[in-house]
Amino acid sequence: MRNDAAARILVVEDEESLADTVRYNLEREGYTVTVVSDGRRAVERFRSDDPALVILDLMLPEMSGLDVCRLIRTESDVPIIMVTAKDSEADKVAGLELGADDYVTKPFSVRELVSRVRANLRRVRSQTPVARTAHEEVQEGGPVRMDTARHEVTVRQEIVALPPKEFELLETMLRRKGRLLRREFLIEEVWGADYYGDTRTLDVHVKRLRRKIEEDPHHPVHLLTVRGLGYKFSD
Repeated sequence: MRNDAAARILVVEDEESLADTVRYNLEREGYTVTVVSDGRRAVERFRSDDPALVILDLMLPEMSGLDVCRLIRTESDVPIIMVTAKDSEADKVAGLELGADDYVTKPFSVRELVSRVRANLRRVRSQTPVARTAHEEVQEGGPVRMDTARHEVTVRQEIVALPPKEFELLETMLRRKGRLLRREFLIEEVWGADYYGDTRTLDVHVKRLRRKIEEDPHHPVHLLTVRGLGYKFSD
């Protein structure tokens, strides 16, 4: 049995037949599953159950999935996989900007969803603390100073709040400052080797980081695009 087999998963879905299908398939994999059908109950159960991962529909009664995502992100770094019935770029971007880790669009393959659950849980497990020197705990580049031990980022001496994925992405780039980092490498480093979702996820996170780092995000001088290849961080 896998190490994550007993992980508790909160499924927030108001379409009963889909919720039952997702629950059945996750429980077959050995996960403990709680299902709720509206946004307010989702927040309540999140706080009481402390799940290892949340599968969150965007279209919910009582409170929207985006509002639920926003609230969860103020309290926890738990992985969030969004589910949306809309194949809309705006919906995907909005959820990712609020701190969701991944998304699937209805109709989706349950097998794909289970694979993404597995990958996100594996990524969280792999992020165990490692011994670092004081020098390694502080990364600097351009106007950015990152203290990984304190999980704190300052830009031009001002503290900037970063959701988990933005923090991981920025750390990955600062540790390899000046080097071209291919898109495939960044996705594997930050989202895990099993990730096979839309690479637009990476672009959204880079765009958000630019807003917080660059003086003019439309003309970046630090977080640079290498067209057709990837990104690099430059002093």
